[in-house]
Amino acid sequence: MRSVLLSSLWAATAAAVSCSTGCPSINLSTLQSVLSADAEIFTAGTAGFNETSARWSALDAPISQIVVVPATAADVQATVQYASSKNIKFLATNGAHGAITTLGKLNCGIEIYMTKLNSVEISTDGTTMTVGGGVIAGNLTRTLYESGKQAVTGTCECVSYLGPALGGGHGWLQGYHGLIADQFISLDIVLANGSLVTVTESGPDPELFWALKGAGHNFGIVTSATSKIFDIVADKYALSTIFISGDNVKEAYEISNNLWLGNNGANNTADQPVDLAIWSYWFYEPTIDATGPVVVFYIIQAGVDTVDSQWTAPFDAVNPIMTAPDVGTYLDLAAWTGIDFASNPCKKTGNANNRFPVYLPAYNGTAMEQAYALFKYATAPTVDTVTNTTTDAPFPNSLFMAEGYSQQGVKAIDDASAAFAFRDENLLIAPLLIYPLDSEGVNEALAYKVGTAIRDALRSGSPGSNGSYVNYSYGDETTDNWYGSDAWRQDRLRSLKSQYDPKGRFSFYGPIAYPACDDSESEIVDDLAPSGKDEL
Repeated sequence: MRSVLLSSLWAATAAAVSCSTGCPSINLSTLQSVLSADAEIFTAGTAGFNETSARWSALDAPISQIVVVPATAADVQATVQYASSKNIKFLATNGAHGAITTLGKLNCGIEIYMTKLNSVEISTDGTTMTVGGGVIAGNLTRTLYESGKQAVTGTCECVSYLGPALGGGHGWLQGYHGLIADQFISLDIVLANGSLVTVTESGPDPELFWALKGAGHNFGIVTSATSKIFDIVADKYALSTIFISGDNVKEAYEISNNLWLGNNGANNTADQPVDLAIWSYWFYEPTIDATGPVVVFYIIQAGVDTVDSQWTAPFDAVNPIMTAPDVGTYLDLAAWTGIDFASNPCKKTGNANNRFPVYLPAYNGTAMEQAYALFKYATAPTVDTVTNTTTDAPFPNSLFMAEGYSQQGVKAIDDASAAFAFRDENLLIAPLLIYPLDSEGVNEALAYKVGTAIRDALRSGSPGSNGSYVNYSYGDETTDNWYGSDAWRQDRLRSLKSQYDPKGRFSFYGPIAYPACDDSESEIVDDLAPSGKDEL
């Protein structure tokens, strides 16, 4: 397994963590006795275990011996207390869309599946909501919409609300209101010592509140959150989908720069209108373009029936293959961009789904052209004109994602107010390579080679932009890539990690530091239920 690069300081910190060799036994009867009647425990090999432990990406997926499905915050607290007292590893999960390879450091222990903590309550004045730690973004969006309200959430319907938020959290409404984490008012969180505390900006624990807004996976399990909500910003949305040949990729992204990033992105003075989102995908679809991946722009505008021609007409210069308009509501945005509950990204197929994300201030046309050539190799068949033979592409179902949200609401908030470090970047780019795992690791090795080459090409066009969205990250990045290179920010996070999680219990997702016992195995003692029974 590929290790995350750590500075010598963090390597020393991790080495200093004291933990035993081998995970102690898990006594199911003891654990069950401290849980509520509605909590569930599933053991490996049962249908319930398989369902609750399934993940979107299979590469370096965490391995647990049991899954606890808590019904209350007290169940989460009791599970953490039990696991910590026995030095058993544990990991909280929900949408299970995190694909970062550091998750593979969990090679035994307990998964805490948060799905039952899915409550949504709107305050009487309609300005805040309180949600359970297991609520899913798409369900939350629909519940709020029925009451004439919205929250900043992640864009994909089947991911959790809090998972993205703890890494900062991008979403359709960030141009109006800021990141998901910027909406937090208070968080109930189970800490590594098993205590359940409420944290806010004004106290108690204001420093922890700061850390949870961008590096939150490192500090605890959020059982509920109170966040800001808003009136629906627009009753309708328009979409213009523009299909462009890869031969024109450089010119297309230079047009995009000049339209939305101002002066081709110079000096990072972007002021993309809050009512606009500009996404683009690359994917191979031979019925549209058999020669290479098609480049598809999704231009979404709030409050209109048709996207204003000032945002679409400039693309006429690159001779689009075709265009397609649509009109709907906010609830249609996920389906338009292929990330609703029914779409492939919400299916757990057993494939590896690995992204190589970068933050950028603007598109560099030459770098995008280089990245496209690499992605074309990965996804489109290669034809040898001399021998008239065709070689299949290694990763034909892969997807290149470029997310362009308005940054006005994000940049309006003080950079020092949260652990999230990349407010100055305008674009989130995420090449996604999809493939089945093989016993020899051939696909993984090639995907890593291609993915890192694409990432390097993108960064070559924007020197100094080394950020990597932790919620999309591959796992080989540094803590500077995940949490910013500012010394004050890294020092603050290190200090808080030492204070709130000195034994590294929460070190499996974009870790600030690893625990020392990475290679242990656990044994389950089941003296409660017959073998093979799903529910204990």
